[in-house]
Amino acid sequence: NCSPGPFTFVDWEKIDPEAAKRYQQILQSDHQQLKTMGREGFWAMPHTLRAKAYYHIIHSINSRSVTPDRDVHNELAKKIFGEQKISTHPVPEYMEAGEIPRYCLNKAGLNSVKKILLCLGKCFPEMNFCPILPALVSLILHFSEDEAECFYSVCRLICYKDPNKRYIDQTFLTYRASCMTFGDLANRCCRGIRKLIASSHQNLFEFYSDWIMWIFADLPFTYAIRVLDVYILEGYKVLYRVALALLSLYKVSVSSRVADVEDFRTDMKRFVQSVARHCTAENLLERAFMIPIATRRELNLLFNANKDSLMQKGVSTHQKRQSVETVDFTNFTSSVVTGTEMRVVWAWIPERFALFSPIRLFNTAEHGRSLASLYSHVEGHEPAVLMIKTVDEEVFGAFLSTDVIERRKHESEGLTYFGTGECFVFMQVQDSSCDCSLNTTTTILTCPTGIPQDPSYLTVPFTAPSEEPMTAKEPKRPKEPEASMFIAGSDSQLIIGGDGGHALCLQEDLEGGYSEPCDTFKSIPLYKGHFKIQALEVWGIQNSISFAAL
Repeated sequence: NCSPGPFTFVDWEKIDPEAAKRYQQILQSDHQQLKTMGREGFWAMPHTLRAKAYYHIIHSINSRSVTPDRDVHNELAKKIFGEQKISTHPVPEYMEAGEIPRYCLNKAGLNSVKKILLCLGKCFPEMNFCPILPALVSLILHFSEDEAECFYSVCRLICYKDPNKRYIDQTFLTYRASCMTFGDLANRCCRGIRKLIASSHQNLFEFYSDWIMWIFADLPFTYAIRVLDVYILEGYKVLYRVALALLSLYKVSVSSRVADVEDFRTDMKRFVQSVARHCTAENLLERAFMIPIATRRELNLLFNANKDSLMQKGVSTHQKRQSVETVDFTNFTSSVVTGTEMRVVWAWIPERFALFSPIRLFNTAEHGRSLASLYSHVEGHEPAVLMIKTVDEEVFGAFLSTDVIERRKHESEGLTYFGTGECFVFMQVQDSSCDCSLNTTTTILTCPTGIPQDPSYLTVPFTAPSEEPMTAKEPKRPKEPEASMFIAGSDSQLIIGGDGGHALCLQEDLEGGYSEPCDTFKSIPLYKGHFKIQALEVWGIQNSISFAAL
């Protein structure tokens, strides 16, 4: 075994027998045992032990057959820099002109990082957008024997090809799809923060586009290396977990001072940089691993669906950073909600749909009051947002993740439920806290969910046909019986939420309905008792149509 670090001239076993003993344990452990060790900080000290652990773990990764090695680095370095010790070259384009984080490196170390980044750029010309690489190279260089070894280690992470355990996004398309996937996870785990940002008219997409930089740019060194300990073993999913833990800590911090926040992106960056005031590195990891999160396969399905939506929006694999047009609510008109309220609803729906503008499919004023009319206008569209205003001006509704045409596919006398866990219900409530971001009204829209839903909500709700079964289940986590009771419809009624009571039930003539506490969404009644409808609208997503309807 190679011994990186300052052990060229000494006997490793003698100089640090305890660390040497731990290293032998590392060498004899399987992947599952190493994961536990990484989470518990088994090789966190001394740093020489961490260096040897990193070398062993990264070089045990099953990368693609030909990975650029030390010799490739030495040849490239000779070609690019010659005898030049200090690089005067501009930084590679894939860095987005980002800075190289210094952490604990001296000037020579920073110069080495730049040289490695330039060699990586030459080695992987197809890599056109990778803002995390400067921090990753900086961190790994702390624990590498020399530039060539650091280069080789990073190449192994870049070349890793298992889509379910990705390490590094290398194009703007995949980077942005990861940002959207993080946004979807944050929507489940940390809904309150979305409402704050959306209702303050700041851009949610931009806020979430920084998520990975919270870890690979803003986190202090002692925190970043603890994340690195688990990341090199577990891949991308760990980064989602850590960023969600940071977001939940931030939500607590920002709630009390939201009136003073001009820009959430800058505020979040400052928060992460000073995270030591809020928790220790160990506590951050503990929080991260307590968050219920979807399976790798489900995350991968969601990532691919988000990628497809971006491509539909015109983002291609080969281009570098591209602007992704955001939805404009300034000219939005509805007889049920205001533009600001629709912006909040749009912040709750899955990211791949929120890329596109809302389009009205049905409203009672124009299309009449009957379920038959509603079905005929809404069928073929997936997903849809149903919104109701009662005669006493109460507003509530539901996000329907699945085309209502599904109700016809079941040959049964009774109602059959369909839909996915991406469905949710929402309501307007009086805002006693006087949310400054919505100071034009005394009411706000909220999702009346008591607790975050089981992460198995990712039951492949995507509109692409698939050879695989249309549910992605994790064997270790049995589904709750209510998990499939989302939507049911017949000629005489439309029901949203079926377990323990209906979150929403509409009559055939669309004159009224009722709402009950519902275990499907862990929701309180959206309205007390029976209601009479003043206006009902269903909104679809531009450019989105269900394959089921074709």
